[in-house]
Amino acid sequence: MAHSAKKDNVPGRDLQYIRARAALSSLFVGDSLAMPVHWYYNPEDIQQAFPEGLWKLEAAPESHPGSIMSLHSTRRGGRSSSPQLNAQASEIVGEVILKGRRHLWGQPNRHYHHGMKAGDNTLNAHYARVLIRTLIAASGCYNPDTFLEDYIAFMTADPPLHNDTYAESFHRGFFANLTAGKPPLQCAALTHDTPSIGGLVAIGPLALHQSLAGQDSPGLAATCRTHLLLTHPDRRLGQIAEGYAALIDGLLHRPPQADPRALLVTAARETLNLDLESLTRRARFDEEVVGGRYSTACYITDSWPGVLYLAYKYCEDPKAALLANANLGGDNAHRGAVLGLLVSLACGRTVEEWFAQLLDRQAISAEIDALLATTEGNRARE
Repeated sequence: MAHSAKKDNVPGRDLQYIRARAALSSLFVGDSLAMPVHWYYNPEDIQQAFPEGLWKLEAAPESHPGSIMSLHSTRRGGRSSSPQLNAQASEIVGEVILKGRRHLWGQPNRHYHHGMKAGDNTLNAHYARVLIRTLIAASGCYNPDTFLEDYIAFMTADPPLHNDTYAESFHRGFFANLTAGKPPLQCAALTHDTPSIGGLVAIGPLALHQSLAGQDSPGLAATCRTHLLLTHPDRRLGQIAEGYAALIDGLLHRPPQADPRALLVTAARETLNLDLESLTRRARFDEEVVGGRYSTACYITDSWPGVLYLAYKYCEDPKAALLANANLGGDNAHRGAVLGLLVSLACGRTVEEWFAQLLDRQAISAEIDALLATTEGNRARE
């Protein structure tokens, strides 16, 4: 796979495909790199697990010092102590999804990604792959009903078709509603962490595909919001998703000499009323922004500005961007997937050595190529 976009004489349509391939590749790289220290909120815990810092793809450690997986409900989204929890509700983890892995949830300090090897991807990255395969099978036509059929089949497979141990609230809430008899289009669940960065992981591939396929800006925003609401019914997250899609569209189609930072600045101003240039100029260290001014947690009010800051600072160096993100901790796997896509759209490169080490690299590479092939008949924008 060729990902370099340095040459100014690359034809416009070819340049768009180079950027898109690199961006999709880096989504999976950013997720996998951060996976071993995903939801490590104390930087000292990262240093304890990896004394030299995380600088390559690694397996998940045996234990997780800050894990609260044992407190999360296995019957619905949210925590097990939720007052809304019906004691008669069906078990979701182990019986409906994540079959064979229920016993791991009740163990203290169990790593969220227990048993995952170096180069493995988390469940939300696999969720994005489900969407990619749905689009491929439909020759590029997005249909929410078809996606939900594929999502349900993937998540309920026995044995599981992925290696993850943990499922975020939105997965558990969706299948709790489905088990209770709701139709798939009405299964999206609302919990305290619905407005989270994890909701944007699959929006990137969808926005890229629709943009390459020639969908106009209003249509792109509508498609991405429609998909988001299947699992993440939150108004503010929907606004950010539309801003993320617009940023992807701009980065993808910008002229070769155009500065990607200008688009990041605009996105920060329009989605957050944030002066990204000033924020970056004043920060001496990344920790002052990600983990300082903004939490490293999943909530979109903190994670989205963190992504934009890192993308602006490291837009010419995806390796540096993804290393910085991983070592900042918190919800760095989902943040890394979104960041990886943006930075590689900005520079037209992925981190080849890391992509080659992904466990599913051959399948992912084939899926990326097949997805992009569904848009090849479209004329490049003027």
